[in-house]
Amino acid sequence: MPIAYHAGRTPAAEQIIELYESAGLERPTLDQPRIARMYANSNLIVSAWDGPRLVGVARALTDFCFCCYLADLAVHAAYQHQGIGKKLLALTKEKAGPGSSLVLRAAPEALAYYPKLGLETMADGFLIRREH
Repeated sequence: MPIAYHAGRTPAAEQIIELYESAGLERPTLDQPRIARMYANSNLIVSAWDGPRLVGVARALTDFCFCCYLADLAVHAAYQHQGIGKKLLALTKEKAGPGSSLVLRAAPEALAYYPKLGLETMADGFLIRREH
């Protein structure tokens, strides 16, 4: 069965948690209500499905005209290296609009991945870390 992509379809928190844990994405997976809030407050979600199974997700915050912050990009371990992350990234950029820059913070283990998808390395970012 081919992978189906959807924009605007919010997966259940349980599905997201299973995906994050499989992908090794460090998120508060022991706090299901927080995961649900993360998605409820995001305004661009693109997901990849193998039938009823969530196999990939891109979660972003955007104004659809200038800037898009890609908060999460995750692909289930069993589905990696099939172009799903690349497709999720392309669909996110398309939905954010041609006038939007796409910005993300990469996990250290993913630093080599993003340039392969055409993203440029930035040295001009700043951060105030979350309290928990």
